Amino acid sequence: PGHRGRLREVVPPSVSYDREHFFEATDGTRVFGEEFGQGGPPVVLTDGIGCDGFVWRYLAPSLGEHRRVVHWHFRGHGRSGPPADPARLGIENLAEDLRTVRDTLGFERPVIAAHSMGVQVALEYYRQHPNDVAGLVLMCGTFGKITTTFHGTDLLDQVLPGLLRGTELFPSCARALWGRVPAALAFRVACAGRELDRDRIREEDFERYWEHSALMNPDVFLRMLRAAGRHDAKEFLNDVRAPTLVVAAELDTFTPMALADEMARSIPEAELEVIEDASHAAPVEQPRRIVDRVEEFLSARVTSAEAQR
Repeated sequence: PGHRGRLREVVPPSVSYDREHFFEATDGTRVFGEEFGQGGPPVVLTDGIGCDGFVWRYLAPSLGEHRRVVHWHFRGHGRSGPPADPARLGIENLAEDLRTVRDTLGFERPVIAAHSMGVQVALEYYRQHPNDVAGLVLMCGTFGKITTTFHGTDLLDQVLPGLLRGTELFPSCARALWGRVPAALAFRVACAGRELDRDRIREEDFERYWEHSALMNPDVFLRMLRAAGRHDAKEFLNDVRAPTLVVAAELDTFTPMALADEMARSIPEAELEVIEDASHAAPVEQPRRIVDRVEEFLSARVTSAEAQR
């Protein structure tokens, strides 16, 4: 039981991908992807910034029981290489990388399941290829300008230029300081500040995220964050015609729930699912709840529609 007497839910086993690939992006960057399962339409798992798959640990096994699941790493993340062109770290560039993954693996009309900043990548991919998306599952994210809404303020947008100047002027110091906070301490601080639901999240899941972020090049992380702060898909949300499920976490301080509500109201016929007592890490806090809702959405809105095409 947690400190308020709640039991952590029984979760599915963690995912085991059985096929790995490397893809060459348009600028020569080496992009990593992995997959398992069969059937369609394929579900493409798209991370948030600083992540290499921890958030899909419990969702992917269930999704892969009856369909093909593809997971890929952003440039500069996980097993993908650093950007060949340091200027190509925008949301548009990441959407182009996703297209490279799709073209190389040869699948058609994927469902894009995205978390956090990945929501912007999914929406940008739809903008670039509106006829090539079978469905969208948008979790704990927003449609754009993410640095202006963090914790409901624009403080991150204000301090980001100074952080970037610091990494440019003192790259060695920035790399030395980046990620020096131990995962265990970061976990306790995040839980104390209610950034995470400590009753439900497992510390080892948070550690996977923290340790990966600590290994990243801080300049890549901050430049990509700045690009996400400039990208905005709000203007075309009303033009989205793919079946869409928006998953919002009630206690999400990174992308407040009001943004998810606005996104769901703006996309025609989008469905909104609110996960109570959940934080930005809802997919690893309450995976069973989210898996069941996503499976229901895919069966009712996507699988049958694709079969009739």
